[in-house]
Amino acid sequence: MGRVTASASASADPWHHYGHTRHTTDRTVPDTFRWSWGQDCGPGPDILGDLSGRYVADLGAGAAREAAHLAVHHRPARVVAVDASPAQHAMATDLYGHLAPRLRLVRSDAVEHVRAARGTYDVLYSVFGAVDFTDPRHLLPAAASALRRGGRLVFSTLAHHLGGAPAQPDVKHADIPVKTPDGEPATMRRWVLQEEVWTRLLDEAGFTRISVDLLPAGQGPRAADTLLLSAWRGPLS
Repeated sequence: MGRVTASASASADPWHHYGHTRHTTDRTVPDTFRWSWGQDCGPGPDILGDLSGRYVADLGAGAAREAAHLAVHHRPARVVAVDASPAQHAMATDLYGHLAPRLRLVRSDAVEHVRAARGTYDVLYSVFGAVDFTDPRHLLPAAASALRRGGRLVFSTLAHHLGGAPAQPDVKHADIPVKTPDGEPATMRRWVLQEEVWTRLLDEAGFTRISVDLLPAGQGPRAADTLLLSAWRGPLS
C-alpha cells in the first residue's frame, strides 16, 4: 500500500498475503466505507465533500474498495487508486478493473505518483494507507503540490500502536513484522505519530485549515483509536 524498506523490498511484496481471503469471498463494490480502524463507527466518505466532477486519488488504495465505492456512488470525474504492491494492484484490477475509466488503477509508489501529478487533484485521501507507511516528510509536501488550489487531503491513521504503546512524539517510524510471499519474516516501516506531530508536518508541508478528530476504538482484541485528519492546500511556493 505504501513504501516498503530495505528489510522488505518491493520485490518481496509484504502485502502479498493481505486481503486474499476477502478477495475470494467478497467481490462487491462496498455500499460505503468508514474511516475508523474497525470500520464499524465514525463518519463515512461524505466528509470528503461533493465529489461530482472532481479528480480524486486514494494513496495506498490496496484492493481499491474505497476507491470503487467513490467511483460508483459519488460521481467523480475520476478516482485514481494508487498502490505500490503488485499483489494489491492485481487484486484491485481483478475486482474493479471493469469500472474504468472512472476508476483508474495505478501501480506506483505514492510519493512518485503525486510528485508527477502537480496541480492535478481536487481531493487526496488515505484510509490507513500510504500516509501510514511512507515518510511523511516526503509524502505530505508532494501531496500538497499535487492538489489544485483549494484542494483537500483527508486521511485516517492509528492514534496509538496496535499493542497499546503510545504514538511517537516525533517523526520516528516503527518496524512492524510482515511476511514475504514465501512466508519469510521481514519488517516494514509504519509511522504512528501524535496528533501534534501530524499537525506540525501538515503545516510545514503548506497545508492550512488543519483539523483532527479522534475516533474511539470499537470492540475486539485489536481495537484501536483512530486519528482522522483533514487539511487544505495553501498557496504553492
